Amino acid sequence: MRPPSRRPIVPSFEVSGIVERVGAGVTDMKRGELVYGLLNFWRDGAAAELVAARAADLAPKPRSLDHVHAAAVPLSGLTAWQALFDHAGVAAGDRVLIHGAAGGVGTFAVQFAHTRGAHVIGTASKRNVAFLEELGADEVVDYSSARFGDRLRRVDAVIDTVGGDTLDRSWGVLRPGGVLVTIAGDAPEAIAAKYGVRGVSMLVQPDRAQLVEIAGLIDAGRVRPVVDAVFPLPRAREAFERGLLGHTRGKLVLQVVPPSDAVGRSS
Repeated sequence: MRPPSRRPIVPSFEVSGIVERVGAGVTDMKRGELVYGLLNFWRDGAAAELVAARAADLAPKPRSLDHVHAAAVPLSGLTAWQALFDHAGVAAGDRVLIHGAAGGVGTFAVQFAHTRGAHVIGTASKRNVAFLEELGADEVVDYSSARFGDRLRRVDAVIDTVGGDTLDRSWGVLRPGGVLVTIAGDAPEAIAAKYGVRGVSMLVQPDRAQLVEIAGLIDAGRVRPVVDAVFPLPRAREAFERGLLGHTRGKLVLQVVPPSDAVGRSS
């Protein structure tokens, strides 16, 4: 059951930091451990000096990342992972179209799909074409100069992070039996049936095992988080306002303590 609405709330639900205290019965985590994770959405978030989290929602932080960059991983990384592999079942050789490919979720989706051997197609602005090719995109459609529906047909999967008209036009580029996964709108069964495809509207879930696998890819140098800007915690409002403007490359991160002992909270 969803808990009752309450105010004020503490925002931000992905975190990287140091375990200060563990509860009774917690045996797989200890004080001083470096962890990162995605918090439960129905509890207070991570834009604070301390946060209470379920041990099951945390995993060892990628060793190769500082806290600021690790904080940029859990929400977008898990969303991309679950969209691609849990819902779309993307495998080697599949043609995958990723909308908003230069954003927080999109940058991870491009890299994850590339590591699985998929043919990766992204939509983005012109300034991000070369950037996405460096991340592993095989094709990039500049939405300011071309309509993806005029160039693409029979893709195996669409990962939509944009919604609206972009989502509406995406059904027609799928092959029969393909799948559209959206985090930015609805995927009605009636529309999916009309095109002979499958539609999924998803909400990301915390997953420790997937965070461990993602950390392995990061530490192996096969995937990297993209941080657009870092804001100190007292400037959290500015960070959220910037996020609402859109068109960020990767993530915005809140830094809770000074850089010498930095703990990150993604906005």
